[in-house]
Amino acid sequence: MNMSLSSYLNKKTNAAPLAVFRIAFGIMMCLSMVRFSYHGWIETLYLQPKFHFSYYGFSWVKPIGNYTYLLFVICGLSALCVAVGLKYRLAIITFFLSFTYIELMDKTSYLNHYYFISLLSFLMIFLPASTYFSVDNLIRKKTFKNVPKWSIDSIKLLLGIVYFYAGLAKLNSDWLFRAQPLKIWLPSKYDLPIIGDTLMHQTWFHYVMSWSGMLYDLCIPFLLLYRKTRIYAFILVVFFHVFTRVLFPIGMFPFIMIVSSLIFFESDFHQKIINFLKRVLNKLSFSSKQVPHLKIYDYCAIKIKKATLTIVGLFFILQLAIPFRYLLYPGELFWTEEGYRFSWRVMLMEKMGIATFKIVNAETGDFFYVDNSDFLTPFQEKQMSFQPDFILEYAHYLGDHFTSQGHKNVQVFVDSYVALNGRLSKPFIDKTVNLYAQKESFKSKFWILPFKDDIKGL
Repeated sequence: MNMSLSSYLNKKTNAAPLAVFRIAFGIMMCLSMVRFSYHGWIETLYLQPKFHFSYYGFSWVKPIGNYTYLLFVICGLSALCVAVGLKYRLAIITFFLSFTYIELMDKTSYLNHYYFISLLSFLMIFLPASTYFSVDNLIRKKTFKNVPKWSIDSIKLLLGIVYFYAGLAKLNSDWLFRAQPLKIWLPSKYDLPIIGDTLMHQTWFHYVMSWSGMLYDLCIPFLLLYRKTRIYAFILVVFFHVFTRVLFPIGMFPFIMIVSSLIFFESDFHQKIINFLKRVLNKLSFSSKQVPHLKIYDYCAIKIKKATLTIVGLFFILQLAIPFRYLLYPGELFWTEEGYRFSWRVMLMEKMGIATFKIVNAETGDFFYVDNSDFLTPFQEKQMSFQPDFILEYAHYLGDHFTSQGHKNVQVFVDSYVALNGRLSKPFIDKTVNLYAQKESFKSKFWILPFKDDIKGL
């Protein structure tokens, strides 16, 4: 076993796929930062809110006023440096830190693909992605024709985990046997040309979309790995992600997944892309200076540090284990959401809630109700209304706020109702529990009322 592992770790392959991936990743991330700023989301998501919901253990990560714009500039510029391979290691570390900081500033805007980008950029810190076709090559006057095979396979593995776990998550009775939440979402797309008024309201189509989505996620990594099915699988990737982009406002994610899937193609395909880019750059060259001749080395001749392999190995062990942490909690996952995030459960729920907070003087019994719009944006209030950790954090914020205003013996209660995947709205939080006295932790939240239905599956 050790010999086979050692043999695999010593295998080498052409560096072109890793270089193309680096270029595509950097360009897309740079464009994402520009897009985020262009739409004014820095202002609306990070600067306008009076209060920001934080991830457990990361309450110290907050927007930094107008310097938040600078943070996005740094993130965008570092992504551009990654693309061209300029000071690659410093650039990818800077991108990972700045992007992850942005992601952690407010969990209201949590999306699976933001998490994916953080993971991918962390992994890329340990990959020799600038060894070929990079500015670093020109500076050092040397290039590398080969890289360790595992460095390219690790990206394939991460993509495979995302897809396969997303497919496993769809193996539940709501998705397969009730076509939820697609049965709620698709009819709202009635204004789409041709298919809007012919397919979107058809029950059979909702089931077709649910089952095909599950089969796609489970099978696509293997179809991309197998050479004979790869081109057909990639066509399916393009169709699937373009179609979902038409149906749902999911930003850059479809394009990220489409371009990332190119990593599965053989090195000669990527070499053609690089040769094309070289011709374009030659035509756009503003200098008559001769490009220095680059000495060709074999990167695999450089001994890979054991620490790098250990970190990458632990990284993947965590990626395989974290999505199953929900098994440590009682109750229905879709209802409690304990262990829901960071597990590739993509678009599986439609939840709507209402949460009315009551501030009580514990000694006198005097109370008043809170107008959530005084403290939260509409988007924040919507997200808070059906997520228990949001509700608890907001209750503590209200308790601290009114205590600082001079109110005595403050208690915070909530009367909340949530509707899940087309079911009737049901009581969500025990309204007799003083949430101000409850602390956030990894323990199960006993004050979430039980879900009186059964969703079977993973």
